[in-house]
This record gives sequence, structure tokens and C-alpha cells, in this order.
Amino acid sequence: MSDKRNKCPKPGWRQVKFGDVVQLSKARSQDPLADGIERYVGLEHLEPGDLRIRSWGNVADGVTFTSLFQPGQVLFGKRRAYQRKVSVADFSGVCSGDIYVLETKDPKVLLPELLPFICQTDAFFDHAVGTSAGSLSPRTNWTSLADFEFILPPIDEQHRLLNLLSSIEECLVSFADADLATTALESSRIEDALTSVPADRVVAVDKLVPKGPKNGLSPRANSDERGYPTLSIGAVRDGRIVAEGNTKYAEISEAEAAAFELKANDVLVVRGNGNKLLTGRCGLVDVVPKGCFYPDLLIRLQFDEKIIRPEFAVLQWNSQSTHSRLISRAKSTNGIWKINGADIRQHTLKVPKVEEQDVRLAEMRAIRSARMDIAARKEAAHNLKLHALRSIENGGANGI
Repeated sequence: MSDKRNKCPKPGWRQVKFGDVVQLSKARSQDPLADGIERYVGLEHLEPGDLRIRSWGNVADGVTFTSLFQPGQVLFGKRRAYQRKVSVADFSGVCSGDIYVLETKDPKVLLPELLPFICQTDAFFDHAVGTSAGSLSPRTNWTSLADFEFILPPIDEQHRLLNLLSSIEECLVSFADADLATTALESSRIEDALTSVPADRVVAVDKLVPKGPKNGLSPRANSDERGYPTLSIGAVRDGRIVAEGNTKYAEISEAEAAAFELKANDVLVVRGNGNKLLTGRCGLVDVVPKGCFYPDLLIRLQFDEKIIRPEFAVLQWNSQSTHSRLISRAKSTNGIWKINGADIRQHTLKVPKVEEQDVRLAEMRAIRSARMDIAARKEAAHNLKLHALRSIENGGANGI
């Protein structure tokens, strides 16, 4: 740990070892079902960065886990600690052997409710990852975790920090719930709009694009920004093309650059992916770097805007019912699911009158605007939480 983390600038703050104030629960249930335990938790049920346990398995379905946990105890994923899986139990259950069940030794020394936040600090994860052993599935062990050193605030400061962090966590939970609700609303409104379109307005993609579809170009990329900008497959995100963080450069001819240059309202479709559910997803081009071209992993569609608005096409394309029809055509080769130009040309979309599309798009934009506002507020709360967690690492030196 750095010297900065080892300093205790505030009176009453003292440096301790994790194992001095935290203990590993050794409670076991050899027969969970007989003991009345209904739920089990595996690593797959813990979400990175989320203190809530949102999913679980049923013991009655068959499980060999015996590690017992109780409400209020902290579950920490010791395997692949870089995934940052820390949660607080709000029910009784058994968990995987790859999960440590942690609790404070003395609530008068370390508040139990503050423990999960200590386990979310960068310093704790750095220590857990740094002491993990194994190449394919690295694990840390309790002896190593017990040696982790951090600066423990006095109990009154712990109460103050806990009030702050708990309030922030409540905000994060509310924002996450609001995001799920608005996403579900957006999806349901799209499906409702499609349901009302008559059968005689179902049109093949081949008749909706003046030319194409057309695969992109994938020359060798370079690291010193020579040539023209191009995109990685990660640019297709939530119905949009996000160039920031997903751009690289490659040298191509001026003619090639002109032929594959992206324009506003182009639609890019993922041609292949190891995850079948990501295959066939698409995004609308809005703002991209000047001269940006698209790679061979993507297929470009340029819709006739007098027939179907590209934005409406994208919303429909990514809807569950429409996307499911497309990926039913996907074929797997060497673990990669792929669709081709023929699959896309034969794919059909529902095409209401453009006036109706514009009305629906206005509604969808309002919902999307709300989602963006929620995301911005969630990010601000997350940044505040990180700032508060750093006060535990540096002994309150950052003024929280």
C-alpha cells in the first residue's frame, strides 16, 4: 500500500489489519434443506459494484454448498477478485465456497454496516487481486486478506461516514430501479407501437434501403493514429454508435475512405459475435470523427427516410420481437454467431406512415431523455461514493 494510504492525518484514526477487526464466519449447514434454508448464492448471483443480492438459486433444486450466511453479513467473491463482487445479505442462505462470509469482530470497534464499504475501496480490491494465486481462476485467501491494512476511523466518524455512504447507496439503488423502469417502459411502448401496424405494412429490408446492405473494411490498425479513424465493434451500444473510446486508426486509400465513410443516420448492424444475443444488434450513427469508416464486423444500412425513419428502424430492429426473428437465422462457426447480407435483406420491418413514426419517435425521445438524465445522476452519485470511500483509504484527508 502507498505511503499516502498509511498516513493517519486525523486524530483518532488508526491503522489496523483487516483480520484484527473482521472475522471469517465458519458457520456451516450440512443439510440446508433440512435446516430450513431455501436459497443459495453463487458467484453468478453477485453483481460487480452492487451491494444488493438481486438473484439466487433454490436449495430444493439441488445444491452442495454448506457455507451458511445470515442477514447483515458480507459476501465477498474471493475468486477473480478483480470482478469486485461484494454484497450484503438480507436473507439467510448458503453460498459457494468461492465466497467468503465476513463479519465484524466487535461492533463497538467497527460498525458492521461499514464493513461492506471498506470492502469496496480500491485499496481492498488492489490487495485482494495482488494476493490472488492461480492463472485461469485466481483466488485470494483469508490469511492474505487478514493482512490487509487500512485506516480505521473512530466510532463517531464511522457513524458519520456510514450515514453519508448509506444515503448515497440509497440514491444509487433508486437510480438503478428508475433506469430499469424507464428501460422497460421504452421497450413496452415500442412493442405496443409495432402491434398496431397492419400486416400489409410489413416490408422486407431489401425494399427499404436504396442500396446495400454493405460489409465494412478492416485493414490493419495502428497505434499512432495514422490514416483514417475507424470503429471497434464495441461502438454499437444501446441503439447508438458511440465513437468515444471505440475508435482506432488504419491506413486506406482516399477512394476506400470515401466508399466506407460514415454519415449521419447510417445504421450499423453487428455481423458476428460470440454472444448470440449481441449478434444482429444495430446502432444509429450520429456524431463520429471526420472521415470515420466502419469495419468488416459491421454491416451498413442506409434507409430511405421517406419510407422509414432510420431512428424508428433502429428502435424496432433492436426490440425483442424483431431481433429474435433476425437471430433465428444466425449460424455458428467456431463459436461465433453470424448473420449475412442475405439474412438482412430478407428480414422484415413494420412500416407505419412516416407521420405515425414521427409521433412515436417524439415519445421515445422523451423516454430516452429521461434515461439519460437518470444515468447522469447515477454517475454523479457514484463519483461521490468513490470520493467518500477514498476518505477511508487516506484517513479523512480529502475533506469528506
